[in-house]
Amino acid sequence: MTLNWQEKPDIQNKSEDQLANYFKALGHPVRVRILRRLLAAEPCLCGELVDIFSLAQSTVSQHLKVLKDAGLVTSTADGPRCCYRVEAIALKQLRKYVSAL
Repeated sequence: MTLNWQEKPDIQNKSEDQLANYFKALGHPVRVRILRRLLAAEPCLCGELVDIFSLAQSTVSQHLKVLKDAGLVTSTADGPRCCYRVEAIALKQLRKYVSAL
């Protein structure tokens, strides 16, 4: 029996929703660059990213927030600063979902 798009199991809907969420977070070139930078040199402070990309601190912070809200990035407090790193499990999921397309 073949299922049509309206009869997909709930788990598939959840993975599609998560994939769309990841794509939405990666829908801006600066966020893709941030993710690549974090993959190359983890952990990274927001101020380091500001210097690298020559963007306002508030702009970088907003992009990091979007990535963090999507679950692609995590942060840990280091006094008044935050260290950001890629969430390995989320990146694995993203790769899995994309390869299933």
